[in-house]
Amino acid sequence: MSILGIAIARPRVWLTCISACLVLALVTSPAEAQTQEQIDWCMNKGNSFSVDLRIGGCTASIRSGRWSGKGLAWAFNNRCWAYNDQKDFDLALVDCDQAIRLDPQQAHAFNNRGNSYNGKKDHDRAIADYDQAIRVDPNFALAFSNRGSAYENKQDYDRALADFDQAIRLNPNFALAFNGRGNAYNNKRDYDRAIANYDQAIQLDPKLPYAFIGRCWAYNNKREYDRAIPDCSKAIDTDPKQAHAFNNRGNSYNGKKDYDRAIADYDQAIRLDPNFALAFGNRGNAYENKKDYDRAIADYDQAIRIEPTAGRFNTRCWVRAVAGRELSQALADCNESLRLLPDQGNVLDSRGLVQLRLGAFDLAIADYGAAHQKDPKRAHWLYGLGIAKLRSGDKAGGEADMAAATAMQANIAEVYAAYGIK
Repeated sequence: MSILGIAIARPRVWLTCISACLVLALVTSPAEAQTQEQIDWCMNKGNSFSVDLRIGGCTASIRSGRWSGKGLAWAFNNRCWAYNDQKDFDLALVDCDQAIRLDPQQAHAFNNRGNSYNGKKDHDRAIADYDQAIRVDPNFALAFSNRGSAYENKQDYDRALADFDQAIRLNPNFALAFNGRGNAYNNKRDYDRAIANYDQAIQLDPKLPYAFIGRCWAYNNKREYDRAIPDCSKAIDTDPKQAHAFNNRGNSYNGKKDYDRAIADYDQAIRLDPNFALAFGNRGNAYENKKDYDRAIADYDQAIRIEPTAGRFNTRCWVRAVAGRELSQALADCNESLRLLPDQGNVLDSRGLVQLRLGAFDLAIADYGAAHQKDPKRAHWLYGLGIAKLRSGDKAGGEADMAAATAMQANIAEVYAAYGIK
């Protein structure tokens, strides 16, 4: 699970101008008066000041003329940090670049620039910056933890775990590193070890919302929804702006088949983060479960607009196939899913249902057959293959496959009957 938001694209020319103008202002602008309060805002000890105050304080420090050369790097670095917290990653990069030019041994500037690239989902460049931060300061626990998060975002969970382990060795009281390690174990489906790490993070920092969100996620994965909901609710109480907490609690309610409460939570997640593709997809799933296919497809449209992944194209293909509508578009969705990620059995199953609806029985047999070869124990795929054979005129073969599928899953005929296919 990534806690970072979506970077907002900005024109490249405008950023180039900003970078040039900042450097020019330092050379040509007269020194401006600065207060100790503004310095404190920029330093942000204890994370006690708003982003706007921090940016204003750092800007005043930069313009004051009080510091120059390496001595000025801290102000650019801290403003980069503030822009990162504001999720304005492009402006953050401008400031971290300047901090590094002024002081190439500024480990925190490399770390913060890594956070900017991580926020822009450029994980390889993020890792390169964390590498450099660690070369400058081999005991920089935060850089190890952040690099672990970047590896996690690349789905390289073993490397992520190694970095979180090192961060914890360097700082045994580092709650965020325990939280990150919990996320890595969660992604590896080792849910009990994930929960143990979230427990430790919460013990170290009882107000860390991410650890409650992560533990809620792990309990959802274990289908222990009644244990998940209080954790997500605690995260929301701690920080009502945590979109992931609402999304994960929505998943809990979805798992309990309380679809209206699930949708209410997804609504709130999307209000907090209008570019939250996962929340749109999950709300689409809830609407699908309510058989409100129009709203489901509308949500999948939004999810695909934001993040066009193979899984999302397959989901939209599937719901169109189940609803028996827009079948040519459903076919295009399944084809795009397979183009992005070839030979996926669940996508072949979706496309098989589309072909079945279209009356293209030979093509349905090909798709269901290929899916069945990948996993002969999936009753849904085998039953679909049987129906396609039956409708193509192969009565004996079709009935045999349908009987075998029913032996695997007693209610499989009812599942297909719900699609209107008997």
